[in-house]
Amino acid sequence: MTTLVVCLDRTDDVGRKTGLRSPVVGWEAVRALVTDVGLADPEDSGVNTLLESLRVAQNLRDENEEVVVAVVSGDHESMVSADRAVAAQLDDLIADHDPDSAVVVTDSAEDERLIPIVESRVRVDSVDRVVVRQARDIESTYYLLKQFLADEELRQTVLVPIGLTMLVFPLLATTVGPAEGAAAITTVIGLFLLYKGFNIDELLARFSHQTRESLYSGQVSVVTYVVAAGLTFVGLFMGVLGVSNLGETPGVVLPATRFAFDSIPWLAMAALTASAGRLLDEVIGDDPVRQSFLNLPFIVVAVGLVIRGFSAYFLEQQGEIEPFVVSAYEFGIFSNERFVIVAGERLALFVVSALVVSLVGAQIASSLSESHDGDRTDGGADATTDAEGSTLSDRADPELTDGGANTTADPDRDR
Repeated sequence: MTTLVVCLDRTDDVGRKTGLRSPVVGWEAVRALVTDVGLADPEDSGVNTLLESLRVAQNLRDENEEVVVAVVSGDHESMVSADRAVAAQLDDLIADHDPDSAVVVTDSAEDERLIPIVESRVRVDSVDRVVVRQARDIESTYYLLKQFLADEELRQTVLVPIGLTMLVFPLLATTVGPAEGAAAITTVIGLFLLYKGFNIDELLARFSHQTRESLYSGQVSVVTYVVAAGLTFVGLFMGVLGVSNLGETPGVVLPATRFAFDSIPWLAMAALTASAGRLLDEVIGDDPVRQSFLNLPFIVVAVGLVIRGFSAYFLEQQGEIEPFVVSAYEFGIFSNERFVIVAGERLALFVVSALVVSLVGAQIASSLSESHDGDRTDGGADATTDAEGSTLSDRADPELTDGGANTTADPDRDR
């Protein structure tokens, strides 16, 4: 049974201080590495980690086990590159020594994040974390504070709000009063926490990046998104204007219904414009158009019809809008008399229209997707059939086979 005693160093402290490249394998090599690291930085806890690796290997050898001790390091460029470097070194160690199990030795929680990488390649029997005995609590607190102060993002997230609070609160307390100052600061802190909690900064950064790429690539959706934003503002304005015309009404149900009734046509047009621009980008691009993009415009129209129908039903029941009247007209042999569509009939008409639109959209999207997949599959099948057909015909033709064999044979044999 072969056991791999591996010392993990995710940030490559050993390599930066000694100039050696990992992995370092073998008892003598690791023992020499202890001296090099100790001379470079006697206060480094990595010295204790290396010594602990040698101690564990010695104990296992005393139990008549075959032991391979090694030091595996990442790099300090990024965490992803460090983890990949460790994974590559572990693959080499396992390929060279074929261990049955492993004992992992670390000195920090940062190095323990590499344990899943080790476990994915070999069975881990034990994890040994080395903590310096003297002043353990003080040392842990010191390094936590040091790491905290070294992280720029944490400093900006925690120290800057605390500093601004300590500066602004005395000014607000002397001008508007302590209670108002505390309320204002609490509101700002709450907004900041929500801003960070919902990752709004990342969303804004991603949105700006996508917008910049869209502008540089000349996508049609950039223009349609701007038009959709304008239609959205118009819809919101029309909704607010409709609510203001209601006057004083108790509750919020009727104003909300009026807002939906007046704004939903504009909001539906905004969503339809944005989805049409995205669909045009997909059509212009090289990749096949996904079925979801084909179906989205129909879904937008269907949802708009449903919301418009229900809001019109409730408003007509409250007497806010008049029933829909179809005027009499005559066109050739076709003619009709004037009739009125009441609230229930209007709602049914909108719901049925929405269902028809959604079904038509699903059918069109499905048929277009199937036709595209069929063309691609047929092309592949023809190519495969031609290739296989030519191969099988070559194999089945005895004259070609014999001719090939005679051609390759010695031409002087018959002589």
